[in-house]
Amino acid sequence: MRVGDLSEEELLALITPLLPRAAQTPVGSGDDCAVLFFPDARTAVSTDVLVEGHHFRTEWSTGRDVGERAAAQNLADAAAMGARPVALVVGLVMPPTTPVAWVRDFAEGLARGCEPCGAGVVGGDLSGGESLVVAVTVLGDLEGRAPVLRSGARPGDLVVYAGTLGRSAAGLALLSAGKQTAAEQYRDLSQVRDCLAAFRAPTPALVAGPALADAGATSMMDVSDGLLRDAGRIARASGVVIDLDDPGNLPDMSFLEPVAALVAGGRGPAAHALARGWLLTGGEDHGMLATVPPEAAERLPADAVVIGRVLAPQSPMADGLGHRPGVLVGGQPAREHAGWDHFAGA
Repeated sequence: MRVGDLSEEELLALITPLLPRAAQTPVGSGDDCAVLFFPDARTAVSTDVLVEGHHFRTEWSTGRDVGERAAAQNLADAAAMGARPVALVVGLVMPPTTPVAWVRDFAEGLARGCEPCGAGVVGGDLSGGESLVVAVTVLGDLEGRAPVLRSGARPGDLVVYAGTLGRSAAGLALLSAGKQTAAEQYRDLSQVRDCLAAFRAPTPALVAGPALADAGATSMMDVSDGLLRDAGRIARASGVVIDLDDPGNLPDMSFLEPVAALVAGGRGPAAHALARGWLLTGGEDHGMLATVPPEAAERLPADAVVIGRVLAPQSPMADGLGHRPGVLVGGQPAREHAGWDHFAGA
């Protein structure tokens, strides 16, 4: 059965029962607007769009993968502000030839993505179009917390990260290199399966966002466009230098090495450089990058690790080692703009 075989009402009747309901929703989907109750009058709001052929390919990802991914990247934005994600509003554009089974899988993926934080899908819109497009808006409850901005990092802060790094980029590289069957060929290489899963449906560190805010985070954002690019955004917004540890000491470096060897055709300098690139510039893992005062180190959530320090910008010197606001890696200037850009490409 195809989407074009059903009316909008019939399609909604199929997928609406699959969508999770938010606890703070006196009025859910079915009316012109949903109604939500927020004890904190301030609401965190963000929107993301996924476009077939740009952000996902149906030959690589199932409808469930796309739904889970769409939920994850939006829920992570709310968590990165220190808010608890409460609800999603979803717009879905589909060609009439889209299988109804794909749409049902998509709805189930949304539900699976919302499950870790208890968020609900409270409404949205369906439309016909030339390709699949998913637009999601997230609403988050700050629950009395001050929003954690990108502009609050201060010299002396620790740089911390919660979540995985580089795995989504590694999964994309596996698929792009025609290695999508590698999980079957290398059953003992769990890293392959994990990286493919991270690309298709990332698992953001949603609980870590509010937990880092409670621990005293001075700045925070989720890493969607690469560690260097997003660390650079915090550095410039805060007017500081972020000095990240050597990549060999960062989370996931050793995890990524066997996958890089598979893509590169063997271990060696090329595979090492590939893994390092995924770690520093790969996006869409949606972990939480934050800065915290040193005294907050004992209050960090269990999955947060220290990956660097915040330094004060200094007057330029002859060596030119990143004294303006920006990012260093192991004390050396980094190529901050090497991550993903929607218009300039990777």
